[in-house]
Formats: sequence, structure tokens, C-alpha cells
Amino acid sequence: MIRHRSLQVVLVLVGLLFTAAIYPIVMGLRHPTAADDTGDTMMMSLYFTMGIFLLLAVRNPEKYRSAIWFVAWSSFAHAVVMTWQGLSIPEQKTGFIAASGILVVIGALLLALLPPRPLAPGQA
Repeated sequence: MIRHRSLQVVLVLVGLLFTAAIYPIVMGLRHPTAADDTGDTMMMSLYFTMGIFLLLAVRNPEKYRSAIWFVAWSSFAHAVVMTWQGLSIPEQKTGFIAASGILVVIGALLLALLPPRPLAPGQA
């Protein structure tokens, strides 16, 4: 019961954090400039979508197990790429490494609290 409730809290918090990506998306689309990194805007659209699915998963996490699993592992993948870039681009190092750490914590929490796989019929 505590694990289930903890997962729900994490889903709400991470879901809200990720859906907050709508703000830079809208600003980037409403007021585009040549200096904007369009890749960042596109990446934020993916995080916004993942946030919506995490919020949908709050009521029934077992039903959204694969979505939770995807968000966790994609967070790890993003953290690896960002860390590599942070080490390669000195002026971005602090921000990229810090953001990578946050993504690793998010991924680890989601995997640690992931609902168990349902038993197939006839298994006990």
C-alpha cells in the first residue's frame, strides 16, 4: 500500500514537472527567433506528452506500467546524452550535469516503484 501511494505521489510530481514543458513550447511557437534551439522545443513536446501519460497513470498505475517504464528508461537515456554533452561543452557543464542528475533520480524512482508485472492466468 505504501509503495502504491508513493508511486502515485511520484507520478503526480513528475507528471506536473513534465507538463510544465508546455510553457517553453508555447513561447517558442508564439515568439520564434533565429537564436532559438528548435530541438529544445521539440524535446519539450515529448516531455509534455510523457507528463500527460504519467498523470493519467495516477489512478491505475498497473494499467500504465509500460508508459512508466518508458519514461524511466528514456530519462536515463536523456541523462547519458546530456552528461556527455556537458562534459564536451564546458559552458553547459553545470546545467547539463545537474539536469542529468535530476533525470537519473526520476528514472530510478519510477523503476523502484514500478508496479509488479501481472501474473498470467493459471500462475500463482
